[in-house]
Amino acid sequence: MGMILMVRHGQASWGADDYDALSDNGHEQARLLGFAMAARGIVPTAVVHGGMRRHRETWGGMAEAAGWDLDPVVDEGWAEYDHDDVLSQVEPPATEVEGVMSPREVQTWVEAGTDRWTAGHGTYLESFGAFADRVDGALARTPRDGTVVVVTSGGPIALVTAGLLAEGHERTELWKRLNIVCANTGVTRAIAGRRGLSLVTFNEDTHLDAHPKLRTYR
Repeated sequence: MGMILMVRHGQASWGADDYDALSDNGHEQARLLGFAMAARGIVPTAVVHGGMRRHRETWGGMAEAAGWDLDPVVDEGWAEYDHDDVLSQVEPPATEVEGVMSPREVQTWVEAGTDRWTAGHGTYLESFGAFADRVDGALARTPRDGTVVVVTSGGPIALVTAGLLAEGHERTELWKRLNIVCANTGVTRAIAGRRGLSLVTFNEDTHLDAHPKLRTYR
């Protein structure tokens, strides 16, 4: 029986020149996750990550902390949706502090953007349907034997999870609810057996319990 551990990347650098780079918190989250997984005796037989810098840096921090020596497979299918494109088609909310969005305001903006995107309103570089097909393709290419670590983003993890729990239109609605609660370096576990993939845990981040200030969602 195989196991896939889907890891959301560490916190990226929201508002910085290069959003795709991990923040200081993000690097520390990755290290803590690597230490925690190694302490639990987890030894990956394969690793796959998306082509984004935040995926690569998260895996690097995890691997260094855990003492793993594996060459990752880079699969662009595990990339996040283009949040800049999605957010560009809705007006940002008025801010309580001039020019500075609070986490609540950012969340409101993200939800408005993804509601419009999933409903198929507007023209996007990648439609929600195309995004779903891309992630489903990446999942199909991911090995099902051994212990496979997949470092990706919240959108793909939420989509895979929703697909294992729901079908059709319900999958999209569930994706929207799961996508907003994916924690940085949260781990989602699925097992591969005779019936295909089955969800075991979603968004587990107990490696951050002793460091509550490092528990982030954006």
